[in-house]
Amino acid sequence: MKYAERLPFHGWHHVDFVRTKAVEFAGYNGAESTVVESAALVHDVNYLVLRNSPAAAGRDLRLGILTDAGVSPTTARWIDEIIDEAEMAARDRHISLEAQALSDADTLFKALPVTPVVLAHRYLRENGISLRELADKIVGEQCEVHDEGYYFYNPVAARTYSRWALANLELWQCIKESLDDPTVEQLLHAVNGAEGSDDADGVAV
Repeated sequence: MKYAERLPFHGWHHVDFVRTKAVEFAGYNGAESTVVESAALVHDVNYLVLRNSPAAAGRDLRLGILTDAGVSPTTARWIDEIIDEAEMAARDRHISLEAQALSDADTLFKALPVTPVVLAHRYLRENGISLRELADKIVGEQCEVHDEGYYFYNPVAARTYSRWALANLELWQCIKESLDDPTVEQLLHAVNGAEGSDDADGVAV
């Protein structure tokens, strides 16, 4: 893929997973599946525009891609609005059905038990942030949404994946707490030093 090296976390593996699950969730909740699928395909292009950025940073690129693909201006703007609605940091209880389907799929990717094990270091590398910054972001953006009861909107998704989500959030809360322990911080600095300060898979604190 053309941008694979720039998007080790948000690359095609992520986009394809979100697209597949978003279409599935759209089938459950009655959302317009073709619009949801299109939104899933372009929901993270902001990471090509600016590292560690909100979805809105990709608006011009997103609309350009959709226009080049023959999507009408009205539908393209709708897709862009869905993506803004679905973003974890800004979403609320009352987003559209299309945004719910996209949100549930993207949230599930975050909550997968394998994500912190296999992919978290890729997020750090892609966005140029530290482990502490990632832990703060996850706990800060996701715990309140979970506690308020709309981490997943679809009842099927909630029944199936809420245990994973809770375990994932508890893990990141523990990671956040552990980074305040000077001995843990010393350990991570030692690991980073052993791997080399320029190692792309390092775990900077």
